[in-house]
Amino acid sequence: MKVDEITLYLRNHASDKFKQNVVKLGIPEEHTFGVPTPELRKLAKKLPKEKAFLIELWSTNYHECKILSVLALEPNECTEADINMLMDGIISWDLCDLFCKTILIKRPDFDQNITKWISSDQLFYKRAAFSLIASTSTHAALTIDEIKAYLELIANYSEDERLLVKKAASWALRELGKTSEASKELSVLTAKTMLKQASKAKQWVAKDALKELETLVAVSGRTRLISSKSAMGKQVNAISEK
Repeated sequence: MKVDEITLYLRNHASDKFKQNVVKLGIPEEHTFGVPTPELRKLAKKLPKEKAFLIELWSTNYHECKILSVLALEPNECTEADINMLMDGIISWDLCDLFCKTILIKRPDFDQNITKWISSDQLFYKRAAFSLIASTSTHAALTIDEIKAYLELIANYSEDERLLVKKAASWALRELGKTSEASKELSVLTAKTMLKQASKAKQWVAKDALKELETLVAVSGRTRLISSKSAMGKQVNAISEK
């Protein structure tokens, strides 16, 4: 399979309607075909796993090719130079989060990226730090001390006014809160402390996170808390009220 064969396949499976959705993410129109993600996931399973080939595919600069590369790359084969190169090529939140959840979180050194990037001025490096915190809580059994450390990072570094950063910080705060009843209490406390601070960005993150944090409930058979406003959460409430 060659790169030009893949781009031809993408052109043949493109949709003008979906292309406009991609453009709304901030991707230049000339850098996207407009292929839905489910189709990309099917194609990614057929791709050669050679890193050089996947880096070449990434280098076409097409959004869909970058997604395919991230889906097919082996996390532990990526060097620090590879990661920096890939991060520098990210210009949308969806690719940033996919890279975090598919590649970075599966590497043993993922935590180093959180501490290194969370103070960055570069938009997607900073978003990636918060995205990794959010992903960490679903990929590992965190101790209370680890949760406290992540909550401290959120509280200290969520002063950024950029919406894509604020949304990621809120996401991280909410995901940590879903880990357990104890983590929920800690996350709510962190959010309420942030509400009292002068930073408008921190206040925004706190208010946004509390909308879900304060609705979280435990459900039998599930390891993580869920919102009482979700379909399953409503069922739990209905049963408890009987």
